[in-house]
Amino acid sequence: MLEAKELRKTYRDLVAVDAISFRARPGETVGLLGPNGAGKTTTVSMIAGLLKPDRGEVLIEGRPVRGDTDPIKRRMGLVPQELGLHDELSAQDNLALFGALYGMRGAARRRAMDAALDLAGLADRARDRVRTFSGGMKRRLNLAAALLHDPQILLLDEPTVGVDPQSRNAIFSTLEEFRRQGKTLVYTTHYMEEAERLCDRIIIIDHGKVMANDSLEAVRALVPNVSLIEFEIENPGEGEWYAPLRLVDGVDSVELQGTLLRVGLRNLAETAPSVLEWLRQNGRRYSHLASQRADLETVFLTLTGRSVRNS
Repeated sequence: MLEAKELRKTYRDLVAVDAISFRARPGETVGLLGPNGAGKTTTVSMIAGLLKPDRGEVLIEGRPVRGDTDPIKRRMGLVPQELGLHDELSAQDNLALFGALYGMRGAARRRAMDAALDLAGLADRARDRVRTFSGGMKRRLNLAAALLHDPQILLLDEPTVGVDPQSRNAIFSTLEEFRRQGKTLVYTTHYMEEAERLCDRIIIIDHGKVMANDSLEAVRALVPNVSLIEFEIENPGEGEWYAPLRLVDGVDSVELQGTLLRVGLRNLAETAPSVLEWLRQNGRRYSHLASQRADLETVFLTLTGRSVRNS
């Protein structure tokens, strides 16, 4: 349904996206996973035609997208990270405006607006101005606006940023229903739990490069023996004092966030005693420790050496 081929975008000396390629099939949700600044939004903007790639192309149903006015772009809907709503207009009037931009008129537009408001759970607030909405309600309306023309491909750029848990679950339920309908979803996020819940395929991006591109199960299997052990350090000190810990045999990654030291281990039982001894020898006290299985956060930390939430 959608294919990105060798997309590249630079800004002077900064390579924002470096030869990113992937395919998304009907009924598949592809997650673009990475920290802020990894190149996710730039990638989505090139797919949507908002940015022209320096190199590469986007294909929809095997056809290259040619310019801003290519009719095949109507197969796509975009939910941008920044809200694309007019605060002084009502929810209904916002949707009427977007419907007009899609070329929708008359009864067909009214039906699409009613369906979108129902789907967003905002039918009872249709005539209220958007400035009176909560952040979660605005996010749901932002999603509704992208759905008016019934696109087959939906591009979602961190659509749950700043929303309450109830609105987030409502958005998830909507997206899961679209997947059941056979729509293709491209979903960018830096929330691991979202990617694990929604996505069939995971593409891990860091510094504009693809670090992994496979099914959720296969990406997890990239580090099948890695576990994560966390320490609450009482005397973290200054500088990267923890860097030499990476030299301990069996340690794959080390990261300090405030007082939380996170260490990726290839084998928990074999390596944990060496880590504990290293901390003791280097005078680092800890008040709490915990271990966890190799989830997507562990995979990302192992592949990139840093947390997905870091910029």
